[in-house]
Amino acid sequence: MEATRQRFTSLLEWAVAVACIAAILLLGSFAVREFRTVSAMTSVSASTPASTPSPAAPAGVPARAISVPLLLLSDGKEVRVGETISAIVERLGQHAIVGKQAIERAVHGQRLTRFYDHVGTQFVLVFEPFEANAEPRVAAIYLQ
Repeated sequence: MEATRQRFTSLLEWAVAVACIAAILLLGSFAVREFRTVSAMTSVSASTPASTPSPAAPAGVPARAISVPLLLLSDGKEVRVGETISAIVERLGQHAIVGKQAIERAVHGQRLTRFYDHVGTQFVLVFEPFEANAEPRVAAIYLQ
């Protein structure tokens, strides 16, 4: 009878240990799931209401042009928002500029809108100085 009691006690101890390990794994999986999921603080809508006006594009930019922060060209060159006008001219050359340039008044000087055709990709770059008496930089890139 003593041997049966020891086996039962030993079996009970193992069952409790397995239950504790399972509980720890379950709690750990809940914690990991909470850290890996993102919950929105405010609701986000993918569509904009019809009453919200879209920001006005610079002069000469087609109405259906798409604004992008980075443009990768097929020859491996790239254009990023924030690059200086001299860096763009050096990288793409003057021969890539097509059409007329549009000049507008901006906060810190003149906003220059140029149309480009480089290796078959047509795009528009908007240059604008970000501070007073500074070299104009790419403020926007539009794909046609």
